Amino acid sequence: MGARKPNAGQRPSARQMLAKELARLREESGKSLATLGEETTYDRAYLHKLETGARVGSPGVIAALSAAYGTGDRLTMLWQLAREDAFADKYKRFMELEAKATVRYEYAVGTIPGLLQTEGYAREVLQAARPRDDNDLAEQVAARLGRQGLLWGDDPPYFRAVLDESVLRRGAHDPKEWATQLEHLVAVSELPNITIQVLPFAAGLHGLVGTSLTILWLPDGSAVAYTEDARSGELFEGAADVEDLRLSYDLLRDLALSPRESVAFIKTLMEDGRSCAPDQT
Repeated sequence: MGARKPNAGQRPSARQMLAKELARLREESGKSLATLGEETTYDRAYLHKLETGARVGSPGVIAALSAAYGTGDRLTMLWQLAREDAFADKYKRFMELEAKATVRYEYAVGTIPGLLQTEGYAREVLQAARPRDDNDLAEQVAARLGRQGLLWGDDPPYFRAVLDESVLRRGAHDPKEWATQLEHLVAVSELPNITIQVLPFAAGLHGLVGTSLTILWLPDGSAVAYTEDARSGELFEGAADVEDLRLSYDLLRDLALSPRESVAFIKTLMEDGRSCAPDQT
């Protein structure tokens, strides 16, 4: 079966284009899925799903296929466009806007924000959501880490992240991965475009209890807001809704520790973790 064809009259997506290209390359090479599987060490059923567009792939499989076909970085560039399809449709509009944002405010209540996650921490977070298999997990991790390029470009947005204390008290299962994640937070807090604050339990109740919030300011001066809980997310583009959520954020930020106090808080957690680590001697 070849790559899935887009519906008539619809513009093909990058995901469809990648699938079609993979199917074309294998057909031209004369290789069977079994042969390709042996060359790349990936299961032929998984490779078939890539060619039908059922899966988008990960950097590992794309690199293996590029080597097998001798296509250089062409497949990788196409995959970078297609990986956005790894996210739910309801999130795509937000992703389009976040790529344009000049300022980003975020309040995290469940986990460390995706833009600040290390690979090991991201893998554990996504593993907890019960991915279909290891390949699915690899795709999700790659998609999440790929979005972090927003913060490292030539003209990155200003990013202020307020972390609920619960985020920092619920560490990864692997102490080493958690230590690496905390070290990463301290390191990025020193960048000129990133500010990290901690909202302590002592702040008490507030208007965003149980809800994560992201506010994006766009080049034209407008702003949008995105709220999320464990099961759903909602994008707000109306001025009145965004203003109401911005006020909630401002009030919450005023309750948070200062950036300097917040870094000191994270470093204290790091020291506590070291003192609780088992003696290796």
